[in-house]
Amino acid sequence: MEKKSKLNFGVFIRLLSYWKSYRGLFSIAVICTLVLAFLGPVRPKLIGHMVDQYIVKKQDGDQLLFWTMVVIGILVLEGVFQFLSAYFSNLFAQSIIRDLRQKLMDHILTFRMKYFDRTPIGSLVTRLIADLEAITDVFSSGMMSVAGDLISLVIVIALMFTTNWELTIMTLIPIPILLISTRVFARVIRGTLQQEQTQVTRLNNFVQERLTGMNLVQLFNRQRAEFEKFERINKSHRQAHISAVWAYSIFFPLVELLSSLSIALLLVWGALKVGGKTADEIKTMYGEIVAFILWVHMLYRPIRQLADKFNILQRGTVRAERVFEILDREDQIQNDGKIVNCSFDNNIKINDLFFAYSKEDWVLKNINLEIEKGQTTAFVGATGAGKSSIVNLLGRFYEFQKGEILVGDINLNDIELAYLRRNIAIVLQDVFLFSDTVLNNITLNDKSITREDVIAASKAVGAHDFIMKLPNGYDYEVGERGGVLSSGQRQLISFIRAYVYNPSILILDEATSSVDSESEELIQIATEKLTKGRTSIIIAHRLSTIQNANKIVVLDNGEIMEFGEHIELMKKNGYYKTLFEMQFSKQNNPNKKEV
Repeated sequence: MEKKSKLNFGVFIRLLSYWKSYRGLFSIAVICTLVLAFLGPVRPKLIGHMVDQYIVKKQDGDQLLFWTMVVIGILVLEGVFQFLSAYFSNLFAQSIIRDLRQKLMDHILTFRMKYFDRTPIGSLVTRLIADLEAITDVFSSGMMSVAGDLISLVIVIALMFTTNWELTIMTLIPIPILLISTRVFARVIRGTLQQEQTQVTRLNNFVQERLTGMNLVQLFNRQRAEFEKFERINKSHRQAHISAVWAYSIFFPLVELLSSLSIALLLVWGALKVGGKTADEIKTMYGEIVAFILWVHMLYRPIRQLADKFNILQRGTVRAERVFEILDREDQIQNDGKIVNCSFDNNIKINDLFFAYSKEDWVLKNINLEIEKGQTTAFVGATGAGKSSIVNLLGRFYEFQKGEILVGDINLNDIELAYLRRNIAIVLQDVFLFSDTVLNNITLNDKSITREDVIAASKAVGAHDFIMKLPNGYDYEVGERGGVLSSGQRQLISFIRAYVYNPSILILDEATSSVDSESEELIQIATEKLTKGRTSIIIAHRLSTIQNANKIVVLDNGEIMEFGEHIELMKKNGYYKTLFEMQFSKQNNPNKKEV
């Protein structure tokens, strides 16, 4: 929960600085606000004048018609400027929010994977959607409205004093009570809105995680338990919202009561003032009374709304602080590399490498290895041995703490990041597909890759036939995360994706571990196509799939235990042979428990 109770002016000023990008829209919105702030208070003055001169005194009827048309014209102008103010204020706000959302998304896309490991996706969605929408209100209905209301208040009070200072003082007697009530209301509502936002974030995180892991929820029959958790979170959100409604339900009736009290005091004072006066003297007060009644409404409406508008500013500022926290975060992989034309047709050398995901809890320790160009190197070992960590370091998804990785004689960190990743393709075990067509999931909307390129790659990989059997073929919508396709089909699409990008270095991370035998056969063919003449790194649990690799590296607990060709390692009677025999025994005797 947010602890701050006061408006963070530093964040507020930073937020307001974005107006410079849209000076034109801002200027129009300000002009409209100023015109409205002036037109509203002037109208009661004219109406009071009309009552005195043309209704009470019954002067020239033509002049009454003229001033009536003037008042109607002012009302029409107010309507026009209200429309313009609302339109340009919202256009101004949405333009800024569009830029902020783009800037935020662009910034998030540069973060290293470590950030996403420890940050709930639901909270990032909240920042990009709900938080930025709350900031919109600062520009569209918060800042402009507060400025307009304050100017209008000053003009109203000035006109009231210049018209009749005694009536003005009587009218303003309840104002101190209103100001105190407004301050209390602002403080209460601020806390409830912050509580509500905390519950919204909890809801987002909960729903996002449960919907993403729905198969796990249903597999373990956790529907009722998860629903009960949702009920508790939803109840907390409802309670926070009701607390805000409760505050509003007390404050606004109180404002109406004080407004009525001002009018009552106005009428009582007027009644006392007419005592002992002649009829003509009494008539001169009619216009003032009418004008003051209209001004009272104009006086209380802005004061009543100021508390609400201030909380819009407060809420927007709190949300902006959360957005700026991400924008100010320097969690990107350092892209200091300048080299964009080096050859990847070189050996990859890993020297004295140490890596930990957190502090010095080493996942990889003292790794020394050379991956030869154009050959296939396989990494094997138990789960957690460090195989995938090496892959992550080669793609620079994480940064190692000690040692170096060289491509030829060039340090990996000296290569420009985008150039490095254009030359590396990774096929993961858990294939991610977007809710889009097969074609777009292969090309990732890269316009330089044509449909003909994709079809040729599909035929080379052996996946063209299955794609053509889908409704609409390459234009088939695969659904969220490719849920309408089998795991083998998703894997084949990821192979095509790697093939069309024609990488210099290919990495296959457990690419056949969760597919059926028919798909595995196709994937083996695809693997042979992709790895031919290309520096390839394969991570596999099934040792039978990597027997033909040029080099097999055996890892255990983050260290290299041994390496060599399959036959060579089998002759050593070491760690690899033990793994191989255990797996072979398991395949021939499925009921045997692994030790």
